[in-house]
This record gives sequence, structure tokens and C-alpha cells, in this order.
Amino acid sequence: MQLRLISWFFITLNFMEYIGSQHASRVRRQGRMHPNVSQGCQGGCATCSDYNGCLSCKPRLFFVLERIGMKQIGVCLSSCPSGYYGTRYPDINKCAKCKADCDTCFTRNFCTKCKSGFYLYSGKCLEKCPDGLEANNHTMECTSIVHCEASEWSPWSPCTKKGKTCGFKRGNEVRVREIVQHPSARGNPCPATSESRKCIVQRKRCQKEGKGKKNREEKRKKSNKDESKETRQESKGRAARRQNREQRENNNKTQPKKRKVPNKEQNLAPVDTAH
Repeated sequence: MQLRLISWFFITLNFMEYIGSQHASRVRRQGRMHPNVSQGCQGGCATCSDYNGCLSCKPRLFFVLERIGMKQIGVCLSSCPSGYYGTRYPDINKCAKCKADCDTCFTRNFCTKCKSGFYLYSGKCLEKCPDGLEANNHTMECTSIVHCEASEWSPWSPCTKKGKTCGFKRGNEVRVREIVQHPSARGNPCPATSESRKCIVQRKRCQKEGKGKKNREEKRKKSNKDESKETRQESKGRAARRQNREQRENNNKTQPKKRKVPNKEQNLAPVDTAH
């Protein structure tokens, strides 16, 4: 019985010593991290410090140091800010800074947008574009030089003079073309889009036509008047012909028939005078 009590006493003592050693080692690990490390952090931090901000981030977030005066504070973001690019590692995701002349970048050696005064070309920021390229001040990139392109000439227009195609012998004819590609700043300029040349035609007289609404109305009234006059004349002609025909028919009905009178001279018998 006494042996059992002694053994239980030693077992309990060893267990208490084990618990104490575990607590001491955990305190030592926390002391090595930071005396003010907290596990209940805000803003995506996995661990943080009252003095240095985030010390580690939750999964898929990027850790970046922000400078505030002479102090740097760790923050956790879903994407890296302008001027930084993200790199992912098995234990942590970090935001690294782009080059000094680069505003945004994919990696440190491949820029996607340059700062003011630099032109982007093949992932690099240049103060001057290479030969054969020109600086585009709108996109801030080095682009190819574009020359002007024009379409083919149209056929020559009819020969005219002062907007008319009659009443003259010598006039002008023109042809045109369109610009299909405008040039860039250093490209070749566009050629002329119209040409004119002298032309000779056979003179022909212009028909006189009234101008304006009033003249058109007068012309229409005159035309209607002429049509009405012709209609009346035709009606009168038909009436006159009908009247003449009726008169001839009446005359034929009222005229008596002439009787044939025998020739008395032919009916007289010859008289014999011989005795």
C-alpha cells in the first residue's frame, strides 16, 4: 500500500514538471518573436505587433512594408500597390518594389508603365526611343512610324464652268481621292486629295429655266392654261364638225327629186311637105 502511494506521488510530480517545462518553452518562443506579439490582429494580419504592425499575413494576402516618416509598418493587402510587384513563396507572399523609373511592373526587370519623362519599350523605360521608332506622348510608349496612305484617284468629273455644263467651250474637270491612313508625328505627310485640269467641249446653248418658287408656279399655271386652251379648241372643233354633218343630212332630206322632162324636139314627128 505504501509503495503504491509513493509511486503515485512520483508520477504526479513528474507530470507537473512536464507541464511547467512546456509553458516555459512557449514563453521563450514568444519572447524571441516580439514582446508585444498578438494573435488577435485586424486587417488580414496573421500575427502583428503594436509597434511594427503586421508581422505575417493570412493566406493569399501580400505582405508589404509602408514607410511613415522614419518608421516602417507592415500591412497585408490583396494586391500590391502601384510601384510594387508581387512574389509568392510557400511560407509568405511579398510585395517588392519596381525600379525607380517604373510606375507599375510585372517583375523587377519588366515594366508595364513608366513614370513621367520616360517611354515604355519592351518592358523597359527609356528617355529616348530607339531609331526607327517615335515617342507617343499620349500612351508614353515607343511606337512604329506610320506614313500617310491615300486611295486611288476617282474618274475625272464632267467638264464644267462656274457650276454649269453648257454655254461655254473651255472649262475645268476635277478628280478626288480619300485618305485611308493618317500619318503619325514623324510619318510622311498626306498628298493632295484633289486635282483640276483644263478641258475643251463643244459649245451648246443652255435652256432657259426660271428660278425660284414663283417662276415654277407661273410655269405650272401656263402649262395648265395651254392644256385648257387646247381642250377647248378640240371641243369646239368636234362641235363644229357635228353641226356640219347634221346640216348636210337635213339638206338631203328636204331637197325634192327632179322629174325627167322628155325632149320635145325628139318626140316631134317629121312633117311631110310634099304634095
